[in-house]
Amino acid sequence: MHIIPAIDIIDGKCVRLTQGDYAQKKEYAADPLDMALRFEDAGLQRLHVVDLDGAREKRVINYRVLERLASKTGLHIDFGGGIQSDDDLRIAFECGAKQITGGSIAVREPDTFERWLKEYGPEKIILGADARDMKIAVSGWQESSGRHIFDFLEEYQERGVRYAISTDVAKDGLLQGPSIHLYQELRDRFPDLHVIASGGVSSLKDLEELEEVGVWGVIVGKAIYEGRIQLKDLAPWIAS
Repeated sequence: MHIIPAIDIIDGKCVRLTQGDYAQKKEYAADPLDMALRFEDAGLQRLHVVDLDGAREKRVINYRVLERLASKTGLHIDFGGGIQSDDDLRIAFECGAKQITGGSIAVREPDTFERWLKEYGPEKIILGADARDMKIAVSGWQESSGRHIFDFLEEYQERGVRYAISTDVAKDGLLQGPSIHLYQELRDRFPDLHVIASGGVSSLKDLEELEEVGVWGVIVGKAIYEGRIQLKDLAPWIAS
């Protein structure tokens, strides 16, 4: 199981939101690069970067931050937030993203997202399948698409998706544990999909339970920033 630390960006700074609410913002580090270097020094190899300004404005905004993270570290970065056009996609890859995550675009313009899958390959394009009450949420989780997460994933697996990040928005940022039942059902329904769990992770026990479920990866954010999980304690997963 891959442990993927998260850096969410507003105004170029590293922040965390609660349940996707921009009004519940907490700033953790003025310079996201400092956090990225800490992750790399601990032996972590991947990084999940979200442009929250971009998600709200529906276009990539913090691409210079991405460029610094990619050029100053050797981390494998997946980047999301505001990728709504071919230009946004090009900017993300040119600035050093190894993968991009698209959620809103997959809901609103499925043909465009499928074209990206074909042009860039399914190893470079991650489907964002974030849900509130089992319905896919878009625009930085500010809106509901009305699409059930299982139907959404089934459609895109048929279109060629191999990777999907799924956040239970109701759990995100609360440090109350992830939706284990959701990820178990996703693994049961979509055994060939690389499911990346996100939201609610608060302890090493949560990570152990997610590993038992069999998710491909897990994104960890607030638990690290709040000191609930120490980077040194991630050694068993880093070593594997």
